Parts: sequence; C-alpha cells; structure tokens
Amino acid sequence: MKKHDNSRREFLRLAALGTAALGLGTTGKLFAGNAEGYTEIRPSGNKSVMDLACEPLETVRIAVIGLGMRGEDAVRRLLQLEGVRFNAVCDLVPAFVQEANNKITKAGHKPAAEYTGETDWMKVCERDDIDLVYNCTPWYLHTPIAVHAMKHGKHAALEVPAAMTMEECWQLVDTAEETQRHCMMLENCCYDFFELATLNMARNDVFGEILHAEGAYIHDLRSLKFLKQNEGGYYNFWRLEYSKKHNGNLYPTHGLGPIAQIMGINRGDRFDYLTSMSAKQAGLSLYAEDKFGAGSPEALAEYKLGDMNTTLIRTVNGRTLMVQHDTTSPRPYDRLHLISGTKGMARKWPRPAIALEPNAHQFLKPEAYDQLIAQYEHPLVKQIGEKAKKVGGHGGMDFIMDYRLIYCLRNGLPLDQDVYDAAAWSCIVPLSEQSVNQRSGSVDIPDFTRGAWKTARPWPVVTVED
Repeated sequence: MKKHDNSRREFLRLAALGTAALGLGTTGKLFAGNAEGYTEIRPSGNKSVMDLACEPLETVRIAVIGLGMRGEDAVRRLLQLEGVRFNAVCDLVPAFVQEANNKITKAGHKPAAEYTGETDWMKVCERDDIDLVYNCTPWYLHTPIAVHAMKHGKHAALEVPAAMTMEECWQLVDTAEETQRHCMMLENCCYDFFELATLNMARNDVFGEILHAEGAYIHDLRSLKFLKQNEGGYYNFWRLEYSKKHNGNLYPTHGLGPIAQIMGINRGDRFDYLTSMSAKQAGLSLYAEDKFGAGSPEALAEYKLGDMNTTLIRTVNGRTLMVQHDTTSPRPYDRLHLISGTKGMARKWPRPAIALEPNAHQFLKPEAYDQLIAQYEHPLVKQIGEKAKKVGGHGGMDFIMDYRLIYCLRNGLPLDQDVYDAAAWSCIVPLSEQSVNQRSGSVDIPDFTRGAWKTARPWPVVTVED
C-alpha cells in the first residue's frame, strides 16, 4: 500500500468537500459539470472491470458504516444470510453502534469492533480483516468512503446515489479499475418484483425493441426533511441542506436504475446526452411557513430545489428515457417504471399494468395479466421471494439485493451492478443541475466504460443455486 500512503490526507480533504456541499463551507467546484483531470482515456496501468470476477470468499467479512435510517436495517437483513461475519460497525452516534452490535450478538455472532469518531470510517477501511465495506452514510461521504475502501483492498457497496459530482463519478471508476475491486451501488429498486419481471420479459422480447422508458422518485419528504435527528430525521438536516444549495435531479437512481438495466445501458447502448428542467420552488417554503410560522428561519430560508425536475436522456442508439424527481409535492409515492417497445408496454404505477400487440390499445385483463406475470416471474423471486417478503425491506427487494451481493462475492461472480452503472446513473445528479442552470441546454454524458459498452452483453436473467 506504499503508493497510497497519502490516502488519509486526501480523503480528509474529500470529506471536507462533502461538508461544504451541505452549505457548511464554500462549495467550490463540488457540483461542477466537468471533472477536471478525468478523461475517457484509461489511466496507464488500469484495466476495465466490465464483468469483473474476483476471488470467491467463503465468508464475507463485513464492515457497516452509517447505522441510521438505512444502515440499521441493512445489519438486520444481512444477519439473515449465511456466510457473513460482522467485524466492524461505525457511526457518529454511539447509540446506533451499540444497537447494531446488540442485533449482531443476539443473532449469535461475535460482537463487531465499534467506531464512533468523525474520521473513523478511514480506520475501518484500513483494517486487514474486512472484505466488504457496506456504506450507508449521507450522500457526501458515499464516494470518499468507497474510494478509500477500494484503495485498501476492500469491495465497496454504497447507498444511492453513489456520487454527487462528475469528479466523484470518475474517482469511483478509476479506483475500481486501478484496484480491480467491486464497487456496487445499492440500487434496491432493480430487485423489486415487478421490475424483475419486466426485465425477464424484455430479455424474452415480449415488448419488442424498447424505444422509451420512464422512471421517477416522487416521494413527499417535506416532514422528514425538517425533522430533527432525535425524532427520526436526517443527520444535521443534510437532505434539507442539499435542497437549499442545488436544483436538478438529486436522487435519480431509484427510477433510472431498473429501466437502464432493462435497456442495456453500458451494455450495448449508453447514455449520450440529457436536457433537464425544474419547476419553481414553492412546496418547502409553504410547508415551513405553515409548520414553523411565516417569520421563522425555516420559512425565510432560500430553497433552490425546484418542486419537480424532469430530465430527458437520449442514448447513442436513439432511444429515450424520462426521469423525474419530486420530494416536495403532496402526491402519492410513485417511481413510474414505464417500458415502451415496438410490441407493447408495461407500467407499475399507480397500479401494475401491461398492454401488448395485437390489442395494445387496452391493458390486459386481470386473468391474462396474472398468467403473463406468472410465466415471466424472475428466477430470483421464485427462489427467494417468499423469504424476502418475510425478511422485509421495501417489500423484500432490499433482501434480494443483499442476497445477490453476498452470493456473488462468495461464488466469485460479477455483480449485477458495477461501477460503470454507479457512475452513469449517478452522473445525472450534477449533469441535470448543469442543464437546469443553462436554460435546459443539452449536456453530454461521458462514456464511463471507455468503449467497453460496445461489446458488453446486456445483463442476463440471473439465477442462484441452492
């Protein structure tokens, strides 16, 4: 690790940049559209990680960093899997660390080493008894922790989005290619039952050539953004702070990930360019005025994030995707998930429905719909769907995601989502903001695979062996 002797100093700097993103310092180039120093030319000595397969791990030794909203439940789910061992747990809140260890020991495991310092995540990544760093921290620490983990020989699994800047997207790609370590963004929506079924249908040509798809994250988070941490809110109001500083699609991957996989993005096609537009901001100010009073600091604060952002993406092969983001409007939860092809279409929200030729002018009747869903039920759902429902985690999709991650690591298989997916799906965050700030001008999306997409095969309908 001699060539990484300066890594601690470098990632302290990156962590400081993350704090700046929350408005606690100067933002500098943190959300710049260009990534200075990064190009589509692969650095000397690096190798592609397309279809990367690493040495099998009989037991996956895990460190979980960030034990709040997502991390606590991740520990609970991972404890349901064979072949895992928890060697470290880390969070700034000691009570969260203790609660995680209580779950670990109650499940019959030895207690994990506990870390609660502000930069203890670096110490965790540097341990020699960790195989996988499972990162559930706020957005601004996703990339710094993942990069530090990979540079110290660990596989990285990180919550969404994986990166918030173009520089961070390239850091993830370059580090994964340099270290030949896995870097998986934990996009759980790719494992929802309907999304998996439509992936199976798409691979079996049910929809024909898919020319357009839609995804979204429409989730009213007004109360949660203003909620104090001790009441269940975000640490230091970090999500609210992003709403004050940035305007674009800050959270694209829940809607984008499943449709990107179905369309073979980075595997036979890739994103070419996007254009993005935001409605004006109104909802947060109105909510703050109603809850805290017209003269309150919350009501008088400036919020940049438009209530609805719509981003349109065109691929190199001439297909289109629409991705929306709205965490402010009083609306029911909605991820859209719409697939449209030359033979028919499917959509999930507000209720699952499918229409196919030769009668595509109307949706399938319930009996025909149920037969089609049963015919194309994804193998993962057939094999572990019932257990996933019992374990839980957004209806079971979180457990299927964790199951596949650990299964692939234990069997030396490529992961379902790689670092190129993490970068391509996450780069919509800074590039959408750049487009919004340029009166919705088109913005090029780089090729993070550096040409590998041209020969890579779309992700198959995977299965697992008992």
